[in-house]
Amino acid sequence: MPDKKKLRTGITTGASAAAAAKAAASALFTGVYPDNLTVSNPAGDQIEIPIDHYYDLPDGKGAVVLKDGGDDPDVTHGLAITVSVCTAAHGSVTIRGGEGVGTVTRPGLQVPVGSPAINPVPEKMIRTALAEVLPENYGCTVTISVPGGAKAAERTLNPRMGIVGGISILGTTGIVRPMSEEAFKDSLAPQVDLAMAAGYETVLLTPGRMGYRNALDYGLPEKAVVEMSNFVGFMLHACVDKGIKKVLLWGHHGKLIKVAAGIFHTHSRIADARGETMAALAAYLGAGRETVRSIMSCNTTEAMTQILAEHNLLEVLELAAQRASARAAEHVRGQLVVGTALLSMDGRLVAYDRQAGEIGRELGWRV
Repeated sequence: MPDKKKLRTGITTGASAAAAAKAAASALFTGVYPDNLTVSNPAGDQIEIPIDHYYDLPDGKGAVVLKDGGDDPDVTHGLAITVSVCTAAHGSVTIRGGEGVGTVTRPGLQVPVGSPAINPVPEKMIRTALAEVLPENYGCTVTISVPGGAKAAERTLNPRMGIVGGISILGTTGIVRPMSEEAFKDSLAPQVDLAMAAGYETVLLTPGRMGYRNALDYGLPEKAVVEMSNFVGFMLHACVDKGIKKVLLWGHHGKLIKVAAGIFHTHSRIADARGETMAALAAYLGAGRETVRSIMSCNTTEAMTQILAEHNLLEVLELAAQRASARAAEHVRGQLVVGTALLSMDGRLVAYDRQAGEIGRELGWRV
């Protein structure tokens, strides 16, 4: 919008690593130390990246790029993407992960178990960048390190996805688009692959880490729990695409009651019909005008639930669970069996439908 500040794009960890590798190789093999250089993304676009500084090694050179997340809320912003390049007797390029780069410990990701968490597209970008400066028939060993990466990774999905010890080197375009929902969605979908690789054709979709912790408290298997954030519809379709058969929607009733109204992006800036939905379901079950008015005047679903309890209408929550499951199944045209379980803010299971009970028992919940 004309009256809004234009958001600044950033550079992915993958593009940062490619630039640092190219800079270090340039210093090692040509004696040239560029302040800025360009790397190519898979589409052939040229991305200009500044080099923060260089350093010497006994048998090589190193370069550092400071990760720039632009105006995106990126936990890796400001980290030093540090790459050393050393000569190798063979004529090939070997890429390794160092301090602060995670190691993959679970099958189902794009990278094999035991390998550093350097995704295929960034690896290709690194190799392409090196090819532009390596002398013919020369090889090298490349080590990517990220001081502080292990700490930063604690604020990502990496621990949940079995990536330990650091961040991932990521990026499909080399460019970080500020506030990109697509990038966020892309970071969530691989959790379904991990569940499939662990042998599950049934998964639990929950909005966030509170639901994740509550699921474990109820004895549900950790490897079947998938965080979906606000992207209910997207993750339902991801489950269909990847071959999942059954889904248990699991989370706070303030979030999942929106699904009962056919809302599949549950962020409050997109849609917030909690009161209207709760009031309509209460009216459907016989609530009087004053009760409906009281529900509509509440700011939280916890307060709405208190009114339901006072008027012996907690059946509304069971109906909400049934409606959420039905709307979710309709959303994917019947390609999933869906059950819904609703939790209170303190993690108590307050309502669930028949399908949720069946799916939960299959997964071994303790209810």
